[in-house]
Amino acid sequence: MSDDVERLVAAWQRERPDLDLTPMEVLSRVSRLSHHLDVARRRAFAEQDLELWEFDVLAALRRAGDPYELSPGQLLRETLVTSGTMTNRVDRLTARGLVARGPAPEDRRSVRVRLTPEGRDRVDGAFALLLDQERALLTSLDRGEHRALADTLRVLLTRIEHDDTVRRA
Repeated sequence: MSDDVERLVAAWQRERPDLDLTPMEVLSRVSRLSHHLDVARRRAFAEQDLELWEFDVLAALRRAGDPYELSPGQLLRETLVTSGTMTNRVDRLTARGLVARGPAPEDRRSVRVRLTPEGRDRVDGAFALLLDQERALLTSLDRGEHRALADTLRVLLTRIEHDDTVRRA
């Protein structure tokens, strides 16, 4: 079974036979899958009236477990954004009633961001819809293919994330 990437690789091979195109065979497919996943995520989150970034913050708080709160620094580490960006995001989520700020119990000078009941309902609904969307993307794989793909991607991602030369490229 062929796909668009196979067609693109063949065209580049014809035009640039001097180049090794094997990275394209994997990463162009990953890129196209990423596009499909992005569309599925946007659809799932839109049903809960959430943006991607809103889901990221709410999901970080939900994963933290009861009482569903984190310090701003913990949220930064979980979502990989800058301090200024996080402040803006928390402000906007607070205005929507999805999170609340409050003093940290161990140090009242510190702030904690807490998921509100409405925020929890939204993130739970969006996550369930997201899993449905992602499951639909993978329906053509049997269990063995699914496991093999997950394992291969884990190995690749782990190596990339732990290899300083790759991260600097």
